[in-house]
Amino acid sequence: MHKVDPAAIRRLAIRNQRLDGPAPRKQATADDLLETVKALRCLQLDPTAIVARNHLLVLFSRHGAFDEATFEQIAYQRRDLFEYWAHEASYVLSDDLPIHRYAMKAPEGGAWRAKQNRWWDTEADFRTHIVERLEQEGPLRARDIEDRAQVGWESTGWTHARNVARMLDLMWVRGHVGISRREGAQRVWDLMARCLAPAAPREELSDEEVTYRAAPYAIKALGAGRIPHIRAHFTRNRYPHLARVLARLESEGTLTRIEVDGLGDDWWIHSEDLETLESADFKPRTALLSPFDNLLCDRARTEALFGFTHRLEIYVPKPKRRWGYFVLPVLDGDRLVARIDLAMDRKRGVLQAIEVHKEPRTPRGKRLPQAIRRELERLAAWRGATGIEVVKAPPEWLATLAA
Repeated sequence: MHKVDPAAIRRLAIRNQRLDGPAPRKQATADDLLETVKALRCLQLDPTAIVARNHLLVLFSRHGAFDEATFEQIAYQRRDLFEYWAHEASYVLSDDLPIHRYAMKAPEGGAWRAKQNRWWDTEADFRTHIVERLEQEGPLRARDIEDRAQVGWESTGWTHARNVARMLDLMWVRGHVGISRREGAQRVWDLMARCLAPAAPREELSDEEVTYRAAPYAIKALGAGRIPHIRAHFTRNRYPHLARVLARLESEGTLTRIEVDGLGDDWWIHSEDLETLESADFKPRTALLSPFDNLLCDRARTEALFGFTHRLEIYVPKPKRRWGYFVLPVLDGDRLVARIDLAMDRKRGVLQAIEVHKEPRTPRGKRLPQAIRRELERLAAWRGATGIEVVKAPPEWLATLAA
């Protein structure tokens, strides 16, 4: 069995996720952005916008400043992307519609699903009303649709009695409706068929074929991964018959099983990536990563492979936070070397580095803080900030970061 160093796997993942090499100098085109989404396979949606929305930050890390209207073009005009559920609510590829149909079939499972199914079954007239409104009038906001639920949706959470919004969510997951566009963070709904590219494949796949198609995408984005890593990535927890499919892909020569030194002999890699796994052409880059970035969305894998403990503290009470509210990890070459609690003071037009934390064994000297400062300047300029304010940082970095 081929045995490799963990550093080689880190570099492969970084390269496959378009985070190596010098930062691009030209502004990304629509096709540039789409190529990156194809490499990642999904862009997680998150309402947090302390600096920028997650999907925009993920693209910024790889392309530098770009025109947000260009992303809107591929998502809501060309329909190369549509909003659906991947490892979280995400932008996914219209080309991957057959993969996502597995979730749209709404397989049975658990008390929560049973509760949804019961409400779904009793509200056929309500669903028909929503479809008819969208068919006749085109895209609508939830608040523009009359609540005709016979029985209100019951919940102990914020969805209680929000019948239109809850039914739209259920119809979205099952592929009946989609998000036509966004007005700020607000979703504007339409029939799912109108939210897809005209050429989106409509084929139906068996459960095994869903995994046969999805698993290689997940492994490619991961560089290499164990079964738990695959299950946690891309179409999270939606890999039926995974072990059998991996064996099939291995027998066909598509995938190879490898050992990662110190981390086990049950890792899977694309056979074509074995040739470049330990090549010397890795070109390091320093980049700020969204806390939801695809490279580190699997917390356990990030800790095992990068030695970097990554936890979101957005919902942690402020006195109990260790790192901060909106913390961006810093990638330097094949290591995660620091993290920065960032915020935009929009009234003053200032990007604030509330606190900069460096990791143990971080390289000494001025190169790294200078590189981080450049990335902060690029991010500030992209978000329209006229200045950068470094509130707290390691003493040996402070002068360079605050320059």
